[in-house]
Amino acid sequence: MNSSQNKKKLVVITSRFPFPLEKGDKLRAYYQIKELAIYYDVHLIALTEKDIAPSDQDELTPFCKSITLLKISFTARWFFTFLQFFGNKPFQIGYFTSYKKKKQVKGILESLKPDHIYCQLIRPAEYVKDYHACDKTIDYMDALSKGIERRFETALWYKKPFFKAEFERLRQYEHKIFDYFEQHTIISEQDKNVIFHKERSKIKVIPNGVDQSFFSYQNKQNKQFDLVFTGNMNYPPNIEASKFIVSQILPKLPGMHLVLAGANPAEEIKKLHSGNVTVTGWVEDIKAVYLAGKIFVAPMFIGTGLQNKLLEAMALGIPCITTTLANNALNAIPNESILIANTKEEFVEAINRLMKDQKSYEMLAQNGKAFVLENYNWQSATKLLIDLIEG
Repeated sequence: MNSSQNKKKLVVITSRFPFPLEKGDKLRAYYQIKELAIYYDVHLIALTEKDIAPSDQDELTPFCKSITLLKISFTARWFFTFLQFFGNKPFQIGYFTSYKKKKQVKGILESLKPDHIYCQLIRPAEYVKDYHACDKTIDYMDALSKGIERRFETALWYKKPFFKAEFERLRQYEHKIFDYFEQHTIISEQDKNVIFHKERSKIKVIPNGVDQSFFSYQNKQNKQFDLVFTGNMNYPPNIEASKFIVSQILPKLPGMHLVLAGANPAEEIKKLHSGNVTVTGWVEDIKAVYLAGKIFVAPMFIGTGLQNKLLEAMALGIPCITTTLANNALNAIPNESILIANTKEEFVEAINRLMKDQKSYEMLAQNGKAFVLENYNWQSATKLLIDLIEG
């Protein structure tokens, strides 16, 4: 490792503080920063809606030379969101952008004189897009416009005009912001292919990884549940997936018990709790929840990006069933390391197959774990990012 005085200065700007790890963007930022800190002096600038607990800040302190929290008040967020009705930027760009905080970031950059800026997601791009004293990398992470387009298809009628407008704004913004950055990254080929820009072939795919603790985790507890699904339970694709399992799959599998685990369960999720459905909310040890279930089911129909929940379940040796949409990003081998289902009938058939055939169950568990171990680790994924930054 280089001594600190020989390291380059890297500013990382995020739309959320990267801890706790209950959202995909936080998890990606946390582990990337952890690896980037080996090679750079990392200066983190994180937007936030709330005060960050000192214990959460302590999780990033070992990897960051400095941490700047930019708290944007509830009133400011919604005021700047409202202003977008008179402009053409995406509403979520307004939600995350404060002109006062933008001046503060400008001052930080002029003082630090970083060698490179890494912007995670397009949401905080307004803060750094006009700084040209060093090269900048933007991590689209997901194709946000495509995610909104998919949500439009299932949205209630009165929400459709909003989703249609936000889709068009995001699509145009993803195109425009491209030219303000020298390097561009994204989480999967599937997401890369729907970015609306003539030079999207230049976007580098940087996948996520899985923390090594998942591969070595030892848990000998009995399987309390037949099926398990995890995630941020306030995120619309996870809400839709949970409701699909409960309303479409479970009725065809009498006697089976499902656990839905994850932070911030929406009221729709809480209402799913019943005799054969357990809703846990936030849990300290998500690994134990994965391992309490026999099969991980992920009927993802409207999400984007790479599903960390699938990586983690497979790394723990839990057989997984998911949709073509989710596996297009993952690229696991169907019927070898994962099972694919796109209808309720296909999910039921796949679940019954694994429940009745112990040999198939064990094969899928072993192959899934081996696949993730070989293809998804933070060291090699972040090395791709470092190589890109270094040109």
